[in-house]
Amino acid sequence: MDGLIILNKPIGITSAKALYRVRKSTGVRKSGHAGTLDPGAAGVLVLCMGKATKLVESLMNQPKVYHAAARLDVTSESYDSDYPLIDAPAARIPDPEEVIAACRRFEGDIEQIPPAISALKVDGRRAYKRRRVGESIELKPRPARIYWLCVRRYEWPVLEFDVACGRGTYVRALIRDIGAALGAGGCLTALTRAAVGPFDIRRACSFADLEGAERAEDYLIPLEQARALLSKQAVEAPPRPTEA
Repeated sequence: MDGLIILNKPIGITSAKALYRVRKSTGVRKSGHAGTLDPGAAGVLVLCMGKATKLVESLMNQPKVYHAAARLDVTSESYDSDYPLIDAPAARIPDPEEVIAACRRFEGDIEQIPPAISALKVDGRRAYKRRRVGESIELKPRPARIYWLCVRRYEWPVLEFDVACGRGTYVRALIRDIGAALGAGGCLTALTRAAVGPFDIRRACSFADLEGAERAEDYLIPLEQARALLSKQAVEAPPRPTEA
């Protein structure tokens, strides 16, 4: 069984555990996933089965599209709602034009400081594990690419947007920085990955689909087809949607 399974990962499970569950239902042990989704995030998780594990690196380099929701009146240690929310009152409530302008400033190649509550390694140990025992961590800015960012809804303090971004981008750090640019807070409240390169959520299957199927292969994109799709898809963002 060599190819890709596009899983619609539900909230509440790690990417590693999602992969393990698919391994168990398909019987394929040689497998991997192309890009971790946090337990609190849902959406497209590309699983590489059998010989398709060779595609992991090229898939990781594909642009990702996310649907995100945030609050601008609060923050948290992790910049998402997994940690206790902290009030972050704004000096004044920004108007919609200011919010759109602030979001546009983050398009292109930017420098981004990852959240301290993250899986990045600092001196050989995961940052979140060091923070858990009270260590102070200073992470350096890293390059990130934001192909486009489209505001879908803004009604203070709620901001909803779609974003296409490159490898290694933290959406919750992006929200933190947008909030700071507005003189406000910034906390991710919901995140769905809608696409990884040419593979979008419309072709994704659920655990129930896989586990209820007579043949798991019915949900497999064969290796050669996956290669063909990736060869046609240059490493560039999908078209920018119309701003709300």
